[in-house]
Amino acid sequence: MNRLRLRAFTAIPFVLALAVHLLLLATWYDRLPDPLATHFSGVDGRPDGYTGLATSVAVSTALLLAAGVCWVLWVRRAALWGAWATAGFTGSLLDLFLKGNLDAAEGSAARFPLAMISLGFVIGGLAALVGLGLTRLVPKDPVPETDPDAAAWIELGAHEVAGWSRTTSSLFLTVLALVFTVAGIGLLLLAPWPFALFGLLGLVIGVCGLVLARVRVTVDRHGLTVTYTVLPAFRTRVPFDDITAVTARDINPLREYGGWGYRVRVHGTAVVLHAGEAIVVRRASGRDFAVTVPDAATGAALLNTLRERTASGAADAPGERI
Repeated sequence: MNRLRLRAFTAIPFVLALAVHLLLLATWYDRLPDPLATHFSGVDGRPDGYTGLATSVAVSTALLLAAGVCWVLWVRRAALWGAWATAGFTGSLLDLFLKGNLDAAEGSAARFPLAMISLGFVIGGLAALVGLGLTRLVPKDPVPETDPDAAAWIELGAHEVAGWSRTTSSLFLTVLALVFTVAGIGLLLLAPWPFALFGLLGLVIGVCGLVLARVRVTVDRHGLTVTYTVLPAFRTRVPFDDITAVTARDINPLREYGGWGYRVRVHGTAVVLHAGEAIVVRRASGRDFAVTVPDAATGAALLNTLRERTASGAADAPGERI
């Protein structure tokens, strides 16, 4: 029920933005030139690119619908304001473009001063405040229980040390990231302004998706480490002194984290590449960190053993690595 309410609150601003845009199009249709000026340059906003009126209507409608669907699918409670900000800024910018073309004898007579963009940011900011207020109406997600005794133990001799490492990847995230990257590059190179701005957004999403699509999960004397193999300099590490409980359990990405990738929820963060088994640790802050990985039970068991050994002061015992 919480998830349904969150998605409804997420869809509302995009529905409103699309309704207002279509209403303005219907009201001003006879007062708009064909083709519309859709690309402007200079401080005074003189047009240097044009799009047919019908094509412009189709693109603006598809843009709002696509943005709305993406937000509805991947939104989380703490980011509801972002959905409202996106809808407010995008919708107002599209409407301001129509206003700039209004009553122009032809597209070349339209004007869109760059200062008009600031009005779009103001509207987007006001919409963000509305979304932030609505967050209070969405109950926080329950915190999943993490049983300290759920992970098994691995018996190690007094002079033995051990490490565990697995690489995991997501074909879905890889393909999706490539689509966003290619689409972003295409929009940056070919789309009229300001639609090209969405190319930059697509490029950022695509690159971040590629970084998150393949990770190496390691359990050793440092604790639990997740290394992003595309950019190995970036990693997430949870040391032993920040771990209060360890378990291995199955994760449902949509129900528990609202999607895939690097997820931030009220009850914790996660690197989620697929549904199924994951190592879940309860941190000293009371929040969880989870990472989906094959053979999670073995990794969790070793992490449990090394954590207890570290706590007893035996973590640095010399021995043969196995």
